[in-house]
Amino acid sequence: MASWKTSDIPPQTGRVAIVTGTGGLGFEDALALARAGAEVILAGRNPDKGADAVARIGAAVPGANIRFEQLDLASLASVAAFADRFAERYERLDILINNAGVMVPPQRQETADGFELQLGTNYLGHFALTGRLLSLLRGTAGSRVVTLSSVAARSGGIAFDDINATASYRAMPVYSQSKLACLMFSLELQRRSDCGAWGITSLGAHPGIARTDLLHNAPGRWSATGLTRSLLWFLFQPVAQGALPTLFAATSPETRPGSYYGPRNLGETRGAPAIAKIPRQALDPAAATRLWALSEEMTGVRFA
Repeated sequence: MASWKTSDIPPQTGRVAIVTGTGGLGFEDALALARAGAEVILAGRNPDKGADAVARIGAAVPGANIRFEQLDLASLASVAAFADRFAERYERLDILINNAGVMVPPQRQETADGFELQLGTNYLGHFALTGRLLSLLRGTAGSRVVTLSSVAARSGGIAFDDINATASYRAMPVYSQSKLACLMFSLELQRRSDCGAWGITSLGAHPGIARTDLLHNAPGRWSATGLTRSLLWFLFQPVAQGALPTLFAATSPETRPGSYYGPRNLGETRGAPAIAKIPRQALDPAAATRLWALSEEMTGVRFA
């Protein structure tokens, strides 16, 4: 694992993968999986960006089996429609990468269903998506679900008394909450898979500190965080490097179910994939059970 790279991905021919998010890490995930021979569905909100990503991957990988499907994780109706379309067309799902997200919008915003935007997009949308695809995942031998967390999860906590940040909104703590929830979901999904004999391998991953556009897209290019991203770009590792922990979790035969992967160097901010340290608060089974029940109630999606 010390020097693992995309050329170490085993052949993925005959496998079907969904990657959420058309830019940044999602683009790199889809590119690597297509290059390894997988059929890739790149799912995102913006059709123009999706078409551009598919065209770029097709140019880089002649004959790539990839297409775009519209999916707005900030809308439970969109999640349900995407899952229905996918189930009509496919009888298997080998890899689900829950990657797309938003980061630190300066003002509180809501999803179409009234959830705080970061919680609703980063976590609840992916919770609902995984639940709606559960039967296909259970029916596919060796299926994997990789859910993206962040180094920000280390400082996160689940504010059960104000999970939608209606009483108090601070952008970074709310982002950290959403990414802690993603990690807790990945761990709890593995526990439930084990207990229910679902046959699904669930894993968490984080990219370290990578040069994605999240800090430009949400708070804005001229915000303090956006300027940090622009002016101190050399502190951020290339986005292709940041995608490696996710790709390792999605494809490597060395992964262990229920594990968490991130970069190995400089406090897990950069480098080759390695086992990441799980924050103490993500290991509380009572909190995970409570979060799961609340997530089912909020989304209306229940895992059979």
